[in-house]
Amino acid sequence: MMQLPARLQKSNFLEKYLSGESMDYRQIIALFIPILIDQAFIVGLNLVNTAMISSSGVDAVSAVNMVDSLNIFLINVFVAIATGGTVVVAQYKGSGNDPMVSKASASAVTVVSLISLAIGLLLMGFHNPVLSVLFGTATPEVLGNARVYLIGSSASYLGIAVVQAVCGALRGIGKTRASLMLSLIMNLLYVALNVVFINLLNMGVLGMTLAVNIARYVGAACALYYLFKIDSTLHLRLRDLFQVPLSMLRKIMFIGVPFAAEQMFFNGGKLLTQVFIVSLGTYAIATNAITGSLSMVFQIPASALSLTIVTVVGQCIGRGNIADARKFIKSFLILGSASLLLIGLILMPLFRPLVSIFNPPAEIVDDIFLVLLINTIAQVPLWSISFILPSGLRAAGDSKFTSMTSMMTMWLFRVIMGYVLGIILGFGILGVWLAMNFEWGVRGALFLWRFRGKKWYTHKLI
Repeated sequence: MMQLPARLQKSNFLEKYLSGESMDYRQIIALFIPILIDQAFIVGLNLVNTAMISSSGVDAVSAVNMVDSLNIFLINVFVAIATGGTVVVAQYKGSGNDPMVSKASASAVTVVSLISLAIGLLLMGFHNPVLSVLFGTATPEVLGNARVYLIGSSASYLGIAVVQAVCGALRGIGKTRASLMLSLIMNLLYVALNVVFINLLNMGVLGMTLAVNIARYVGAACALYYLFKIDSTLHLRLRDLFQVPLSMLRKIMFIGVPFAAEQMFFNGGKLLTQVFIVSLGTYAIATNAITGSLSMVFQIPASALSLTIVTVVGQCIGRGNIADARKFIKSFLILGSASLLLIGLILMPLFRPLVSIFNPPAEIVDDIFLVLLINTIAQVPLWSISFILPSGLRAAGDSKFTSMTSMMTMWLFRVIMGYVLGIILGFGILGVWLAMNFEWGVRGALFLWRFRGKKWYTHKLI
């Protein structure tokens, strides 16, 4: 008898903050849970993979981390275009225009695939000068491993692009469970193959390279099979991928191109900070790699919210319901900060067992702890307004402002301040991370200012 009021109170809370005319809390939770599971698996499997490659030595960890910073830079370009497809699909879904939902989905898959293929071929062709420019100060052992991993990663871009584009379209129509299954197939296969190639066959970085290619192309094959043979909503056929209407391309690119430019400049800045870190030595590279992997664990629920909000706000805008879009953005910001606080309180006391997964040299454990602690405290008030809020604004079509703001703050604060604090003033890795935290605050403040106005929802995308 005593539980009824508590249940009613919980229901009233969810109704108040996570329900509106466009959708209710049950629909939002149904969208969020598969994305949360997907993010948890991706980050968890990344930890496992980093731990496995750690068995091949600090040189291997450093090489993989260096190349992955470049991979993130390039992969996020076509992921940004896929996000443009997600926004367009979500807005058409919200407006009830099913034929245009199908056209937008097919166009997104085609465009993202072509862009990823072009990027992958260019990187394979110019891998030597790229490595020399970015990581020329690394040791010969690290560079040798990096060369193998860079060529192999580039070859896999088309596979992951197809999966990202299909999953983006499925998230746009609210089919996050199907998106989750495709992601799990690709990522679980990747880990299983890493166990075989790295742990059992002792193939090191070459084994990781083979694993990523097999996993991504199997994932792409499954994504296309689902799209053509299983899906009952989009009704796509193979020939639809070869028919991209110019008007649809413009809509996808309206969101995707500014976001892609943002990702290039944003991750280009991160790549440049990686160059600073390389100059600090192999231990600094390993400290940065391990701290980055652990911080991603803390951000799992918040990252899931930043993906979920694209579908939620996109469908609200498609229905023309600005009040719901504004309400849900506010609720997601609060949930994001609350999740970061909760996860930080749970995981920081478990630092020792968590960091032991990576078998780090004893000399860098204290540095990892200090950087992670400061980052965990800073992200509670700053991460949501810096990442979840722009996802909501972008879903409303406000792509140019969000992209310009991110590019400006990245280079003015994170890159320049990171160099000053980390290299000139001698704070090392800690200085680079402090600059990043400060940049979150500046960027988030600008997004909050934009959100309080009206311009962010005045764009006519569909």
